[in-house]
Amino acid sequence: MSIYLDYNASAPIAPAVLQVMVDVYQNRSGNADSRTHSYGDEARAVVETARKQVASLLGISPSEVFFTSGATESSNIAIQGLAEYAHRSGKCHIITSSIEHKAVLETVRMMERQGFDVDFVAPEPSGRVDAAKIVDKLRDTTLLVSLMHVNNETGIIQPVEELGAELAARDVLFHVDATQSCGKLVDELRTLAYHMLSFSAHKLRGPQGIGILVLRKKGYRRPPVKAIMYGGQQEHGLRPGTIPVALAAGCGAACALAEVHYAEDAVRLKEMKERAMELLDASELSYAVNGDPAHCLPNTLNVCLHGVSSEALMIATKQYCAVSNGSACTSTDYTPSYVLAAMGLSAERIASSIRISWGADTDRERFSEEFAKLLTVARELAQ
Repeated sequence: MSIYLDYNASAPIAPAVLQVMVDVYQNRSGNADSRTHSYGDEARAVVETARKQVASLLGISPSEVFFTSGATESSNIAIQGLAEYAHRSGKCHIITSSIEHKAVLETVRMMERQGFDVDFVAPEPSGRVDAAKIVDKLRDTTLLVSLMHVNNETGIIQPVEELGAELAARDVLFHVDATQSCGKLVDELRTLAYHMLSFSAHKLRGPQGIGILVLRKKGYRRPPVKAIMYGGQQEHGLRPGTIPVALAAGCGAACALAEVHYAEDAVRLKEMKERAMELLDASELSYAVNGDPAHCLPNTLNVCLHGVSSEALMIATKQYCAVSNGSACTSTDYTPSYVLAAMGLSAERIASSIRISWGADTDRERFSEEFAKLLTVARELAQ
């Protein structure tokens, strides 16, 4: 069995998280919105405990946490849910980057087709968006700036801190896609100024199918986000549908684990990245790291192996490593990475690039052994 090195697509669920979920499935069979019996009370208690665990990790109030099916839905609610307010206020201008996840890109493009004015800011060759270029595009009619905290393909950390401070002084809403940073850049998220934030539990070793939308309150008022689906008053009327109690419990448990271990995890992740770079240097391959290493998560490496087809390499090394050459949401169409293209990289360099991402639980010895085998095959393909 190959070693799994595609954590940015989905991290394996933590055993402790799974145990919590199994207990809920077996012993908490009620609907959290049932008000007439103890089964509903017990299920609701599980959900509210999970909500508090999420809030504790982020350093916010539980009343600001809303459960969704994942970051894609959360981002859709955060953006589409502002339409009514936008038309009422006359603020119909949105700014985002050209390297956002499709959950944001396709949503704002839909808003553009509906009459909104959208600016897409390209990243620098470093993979990092220049915050000043976003600020330069602000207008009196700007409704929203949406920017990911960390890019899912390159691992590059975006200037959300600088933007948050700037936008806090203006009447502009700020949405942060924290899918790749939640549970990793914990201290940064706790001090970040934002109005809305999205993430998925499965990126921090929780279950797939559950995510979070955070709506920060100013005074007692949350951002003017309205529901985009209808059918019930769950989650304070923001998101209808029966809350999946076990998934919510798993999300909360994953957040609780991250809160305890994020500092020591960061050390392990950095050590494995250093080992990966040592193996690359010793491989005699011609390579180039995509993105500025000074602003990159310690669990992600996007690297071009010059002269090596990434598609051929992944096929030839399936028995060693499970890696990728782009976002999971675009992996079926075999088009070049739009993120690397936006950074100005050549088609040849993009075609020779792979993404490797790992977790603190990744076996370091196997990591070294299997990645070394991948590099050996790459050297053969490059000849």
